[in-house]
Order: sequence, then structure tokens, then C-alpha cells
Amino acid sequence: MIPRLLSTSLRERLAYYPGVVLLGPRQVGKTTLARSLAETYPGTVLLDLERSADRARLARPDLFFANNRDHLVVLDEVQNAPDIFAALRPEIDHDRRPGRFLLLGSASGKLLRQSSESLAGRVAYLELTPLLAAELPDDSHSLQRLLLRGGFPLSYAAPSDELSFLWREDFTRTFLERDLPQLGVTIPAETLRRFWRMLAHLHGQLFNASRIGQSLGGIAHSTVARYLDLLVQTMLVRRLEPLHANLGKRLVKSPKVYVRDSGMLHLLLGIQTLNDLHGHPVVGAAWEGFVVEQLFAHAPLGADITFYRTAAGAELDIVVTLGGRHYAFEAKFSSAPKPTRGFWQALDDLDVERAWVVAPVEAEYPLDERVDVVPVQRLREIVGALGHV
Repeated sequence: MIPRLLSTSLRERLAYYPGVVLLGPRQVGKTTLARSLAETYPGTVLLDLERSADRARLARPDLFFANNRDHLVVLDEVQNAPDIFAALRPEIDHDRRPGRFLLLGSASGKLLRQSSESLAGRVAYLELTPLLAAELPDDSHSLQRLLLRGGFPLSYAAPSDELSFLWREDFTRTFLERDLPQLGVTIPAETLRRFWRMLAHLHGQLFNASRIGQSLGGIAHSTVARYLDLLVQTMLVRRLEPLHANLGKRLVKSPKVYVRDSGMLHLLLGIQTLNDLHGHPVVGAAWEGFVVEQLFAHAPLGADITFYRTAAGAELDIVVTLGGRHYAFEAKFSSAPKPTRGFWQALDDLDVERAWVVAPVEAEYPLDERVDVVPVQRLREIVGALGHV
């Protein structure tokens, strides 16, 4: 098992809150992390709500919870029993001791709405992402494998690139044909596959619902927006909003979209090997999306992550705003990155405190008094330190 950075936060939350909701896409490692944690909680009760036998044990949730008040109760795939949230609320109010419940769920709008309505203030929320660069050995081979195969543990650890690619293909098919219908989604699987593939071709670009609707056969822009919401809510696509600032400049108002896991991006584009990736036009955008995900995973509490672009061409890939200060990150897939003039103009537009160019380099070095080139493995330390500035 690869140690996950989130395990520390998970233990801290369970030591304070009666319950924790751990969200993340399927096969990302939630159950493995929960089982590892359960070893330190004697008598842990773990129910998989995809199994009818385990769901039957919750036929009378009030009695089940009352009989297990001295144990950590782990409910896996909790989106399969959304009514359970209504029963959890009075139980937690009756006994608010910390560390009573750990709820694992593949993120969905249905799950988030139900839990937020019933358990507000009673549980903490955490997101388990695919594997991060900071969780793996600090070497070029591991980084290249993570970039190509993505961070789903079974994809990353596959014996070969071919088996990794096949695993992701099976995951995608199961997600579209089984998981989404179980959540009540009635959109045909092939329609969503075409949409998802289209997003892969638009990875890192501005989202234009009307244009995509035309490419999908003339469907309404509101329908396209609904498709995007679905993939965002299931934590497979990232919608990055633009920075809104009163600068007297014409700012881009449309969000950018990314396929969150680089391995899934490469599957959708048919990229199977590193040679395929390095020769593909998407390689720069793939690296940008990879960096975006690392930043979101390591961002301190209260940080706002956006991008900046003006009609005149000033642009920053990622802007982290914290405490009224702006910090910029630029992703360049080059061993000798050279930011564009628009990058330097954007730094001045926003009066950026510090900036970093994230590139596949081995060591950090300065470009300017306020700009350093850094390897992606340094992001955890850099971004974490912003919360203490």
C-alpha cells in the first residue's frame, strides 16, 4: 500500500468530529485507506452498501447505530443508501463523541446535497485524490509513470503500460454503464463517452457550451452544461474558474476544463506510451492539468484557485489567492522553460507576490527576483508554506 498524505488529516478530523465524509472517485483508494485506519480502532464495523447483505443490516438504522455506539462505523459506497443521512442526524445529535462514523462515497450531486442538508456542522468533508507526486519516490521514472498512467493506484502500479491502459478502459466502461445509472443518471453511456472525449480534446482550454452542443448534434447549451456538472460532481473533470478582479481590463469570463486524472486524459486521447505522449500536441496541456491537480490537493485552507487571462493576452495558468495576496504558478513541460510576455504582464497586472514556473526539472533555480523554476515535487512544500505567510 502506498502511504497517502490524507491519512493524517483523516485521523485529525476523526479525533474532533463525530463523523467524516471521505469522497473521491471509485477505485481511488478510499476503502484501502479506511481499512488501514480501522486497524487502529478496535471493533470497527465496516459495511459495504453495494452488498445487499450489508444494506439489510441497516434496515433499522436507529437500532444498528445505537448498538454500535462504542465502535467506529464505516459505511462504504454510501451514495447507494442516501436515506441513511436522515438517520445519522439524530444519532449524532444524541451522542456527539468524535470518531463515530466514517462515510465513503463516490462523489455525486445527489450525495453532496443529501449530506449537506442533513449533516451540516456534524461531519467534516475530505477528498481523496488519485496518487500525488509527493506520495511517490522523488525520481524521474516515478514522475513519468504517474504523468502517463495517472494516479489511480491499480493503473499506476500495473505491470505494463498496456495493462494500465486496459484497466482505465475497463474503469471508464464500468463508470458509464453501471455506476452512473445506479445514481439515477439516464443519459446514454455512449453520449457521455463522446462528451468526455470531447473534453479531453479541449483539455486546458476555455469551455464553450454552445460550440460543444453543436458538435454533439445540436443539443442545447444547458444540456451540455448539465453533462459537465455531472462529470465535475463525480470528480473526474475539473472546472477552473477565471479570476474576477476589478482591474479596468477585459477579462476572460469562461472557465477552463481539465480531465482531472492524466491517465484518464491519455486513455480518452488514445495515448498509450511515453513516446506517444511526448510526440502528442496535448503534452503541454496534460502537464498543466497535472500541475493544477497537485496544487488543489496541497492548497491551504481558505485559498482560492483560479486562472487569469485578459483579452490583450496577459495570462497565468494558476493564481492562488490567500489573505488578499496573489501567488502565480505557470506550468511548462520543458527542461528550460521560458515564460511568454503575457506571463510577465500578468504578474504586473495582479501585483503578484511570488511566482513559480513548474517544470520537469531536477532542481530549483531562479528566473527573476520573484520567479523561480521548480520541480513539481516541490509544490507541496511551496503551497503549504503560503498558509503561514
